[in-house]
Amino acid sequence: MLKVTIDEQTLEVEAGSTVLQAAQRLGIDVPTFCYLKRLPPLASCRMCLVEIEGVRRLQPSCATAATDGMVVRTNTPLIEETRSSMLDMLLANHPLDCPICDKGGECELQDMVMAYGPRESQFRDDKRVFHSEDIRLSPVIIMNVNRCIQCQRCVRMCEEVVGAVALGTVEKGMDTAVTGFEGSLASCDQCGNCVEVCPVGALMSFPYRYKARPWDLVETDTVCPHCGTGCQLTVGTRKGEFMRVRSKWDEGVNHETLCVRGRFGLDFVASRDRIKQPMIRQDGALVPVSWDEAGDYLRRRLLAVESKDAGGLASPRLPNEVLYQFQKLMRTVFRTNNIDCSSRWAAPFDTLGPLLGTFYSRTPLDDVIGNDCVLVVGGNITEENPVTEYLLRDGARRRQTGLLMLSARPSRLDADARVVVRVPPGGEAASLAAVVAGLVAAAGQALPGGAFADIGRPAAGAGSDGPDRLAAALKEGRSVTVLVSVDLLRSPEARATLQQLNNLLHVLRLLGKGPAMQFLFDRANQMGAWDMGVLPAALPGLRAVADDAARATLARNWGAEIPSEPGADLDAMLDLCVGGRVGALYIVGTDPLVAYPDRNFVTRALGAADLLIVQDVFLTDTAGMAEVVLPAAGYGEESGTFTNNEGRIQNVRKFREPVFEARGNLAIVDFVAALRNQALRPSTQPEIFDEIARLVPAYQGLTQDGLGADGAFTKAVPTLSAGMLPAPPPVPTTADRLMLITGDCLFHNGYLSERSDILNTVANDPYVAMSAQDTAELGLSDGDQVIVRSGQGELTAQLKVDRQFPKGLVFVPENYRALRLNSLLRRGEYPCAVEVQKAHATLEVDRPGRIWRGV
Repeated sequence: MLKVTIDEQTLEVEAGSTVLQAAQRLGIDVPTFCYLKRLPPLASCRMCLVEIEGVRRLQPSCATAATDGMVVRTNTPLIEETRSSMLDMLLANHPLDCPICDKGGECELQDMVMAYGPRESQFRDDKRVFHSEDIRLSPVIIMNVNRCIQCQRCVRMCEEVVGAVALGTVEKGMDTAVTGFEGSLASCDQCGNCVEVCPVGALMSFPYRYKARPWDLVETDTVCPHCGTGCQLTVGTRKGEFMRVRSKWDEGVNHETLCVRGRFGLDFVASRDRIKQPMIRQDGALVPVSWDEAGDYLRRRLLAVESKDAGGLASPRLPNEVLYQFQKLMRTVFRTNNIDCSSRWAAPFDTLGPLLGTFYSRTPLDDVIGNDCVLVVGGNITEENPVTEYLLRDGARRRQTGLLMLSARPSRLDADARVVVRVPPGGEAASLAAVVAGLVAAAGQALPGGAFADIGRPAAGAGSDGPDRLAAALKEGRSVTVLVSVDLLRSPEARATLQQLNNLLHVLRLLGKGPAMQFLFDRANQMGAWDMGVLPAALPGLRAVADDAARATLARNWGAEIPSEPGADLDAMLDLCVGGRVGALYIVGTDPLVAYPDRNFVTRALGAADLLIVQDVFLTDTAGMAEVVLPAAGYGEESGTFTNNEGRIQNVRKFREPVFEARGNLAIVDFVAALRNQALRPSTQPEIFDEIARLVPAYQGLTQDGLGADGAFTKAVPTLSAGMLPAPPPVPTTADRLMLITGDCLFHNGYLSERSDILNTVANDPYVAMSAQDTAELGLSDGDQVIVRSGQGELTAQLKVDRQFPKGLVFVPENYRALRLNSLLRRGEYPCAVEVQKAHATLEVDRPGRIWRGV
């Protein structure tokens, strides 16, 4: 430790600390413009100059390393004069338009001038003017380049953190201007992080422009609803109306950064597609009724179907308290374990449970990224978890973390990776087995031979360069983190893939690598949904339904018996529906008719259920098939908690009132229970949180007041290890056919974000991504309208040629309802073989004298 004295205050700091960091620890205010905590120092603005005893010139505190015995002064007359002069130079060309500037009231330049600036400027020349009007760089970002103070925060944030390199500078000196390529940001992520870090009003949010002043806003700290990273948000409302989103450096996992969905995609809360009041089906149509009328009707219908099985499906975007109460309702009131929380894939709990209990690391992402090697398996992290990608890039560039990528789809993070292995969709299990075999072979006598007799033999693909290079990199690393895309669960080979992940982690542990594992969920509370027991084979706390002791503890506290047999997941529930065995199917906040990978089958199954109850915010396709529709409060209209990918539980706060006749989800669950002449206790959000903290082992000891700004970490609860598991099936062969896969795109996440007007202005039109080699062979060009056809159906969309895509792969984002992408898919088959051809325009006549152009 080094001893430093600043303004006659002494403290000890670690070697490598800067003078600015030491001053901040002492609470001494040193002004900065170009400095950002998450970036290396630039020292261009010269606002943070300090005097150091024994050094002739003033030094930039942001870039000066502290040394033992250093004596620093931050407020001498020379420093004050220098700061005043620097501000005078900035003001010499800065337009005095504070009354109309969106940054007014939270402008760092305003604050600096008030604190340190000259009372009168020494400059009398005309101000420099780049443009007389603001420039709309993109649908969401607008620029007044005349206000720019050339701090370079935006350029460096875009390049070094986001990795988009969409902003840059032209000219030099006082004529330096920040701009996008050819005056546009058409190629950028539209994340708005440049707007967040701009200290003045040079870069502004177009959707927020001229809407409110910061002192008009009521700000609420909450958590993003879009993916499992769990970013901190501060939502600003004015008179109850949503205005904007910003974020804070010192709170949450995201350190001020957000993706486009988090910053600009929350206006879905004001969507016009809200369910306004309860509805029941009469004469084939949904008819609005009062809550009392809906209750009377639903009571009669529930009584009529109670002799048959029931089933429940709940969204992993709902708060923990709602999910916990929902599974309690299904288990104690409907007397069934037929419960699930995903409409896209099944979670094989027999393999998943031991993996989570043995290896899942409920620790900060910053810590696990700090490991020597990080292996990312599956998916496309750029589009599924953008802010996690920012943090990984930072780890690779600043902390020298070795990134290793194994996936079917390329991502932007590949450019920072040491090893990138492309695998065919569904081939992840075989490739992981090859990595395990490579590690075992390389370790030789370091591992106990008996346990690895079968594993040690080369598996399918073991001789290929990719797995061998991955195995070598993992063996060289001192500590290893494995980040797993939940997208892997789409494949019929999901169980085999989880088994091989288990094997890999076991071998890494035996090799002394101290492996950590976390999932990369693409839904905000998927981890919470699992923890709360919204699974057919798992109770709250991921304890098996067949565990007599766990079941008895819950039954004693709930005052009701719990069925002892594991229930049906969504896929099996739909089979039960088709077989005429389901009386009531209760769906909360999710839309399987759009998301389930076989539209024809799920349509048939939902139509065969005796009673379909849908509780939702929006009138979804599934709600359109329901017999009873119950309008629920949406995001921001009720409080609760989310558990993110790290296992961090955070407060999700209410910032607006439910609209129309919507009720809170907990109130509706109570309403349904009362129709069965039962009551769920406790029933309020704080009381349910307390019960979770008492009965769910990973959450024990937590209090809602104790969550704080950063939330709190749940505890890892070890379970019996599954040990080494069998080798996987061979690598799937594609027989030179094009194979369709699906997933999230950058601008949309599921179908919730599609109700954001702002995201719809920046999102790509529905598209089909393919490799340059495949498109050349088919005679297709970027931007063509193409038809994608499977044995089940077809769709038409715009072609997007991706030169990083592997041959044979076709990707269509799942986030566009109008495409009905799941009409092409068949349950149990993923990826899906397809044909792609150009859509030729034709002329057709629909009535005499009128010609229209169609496809």
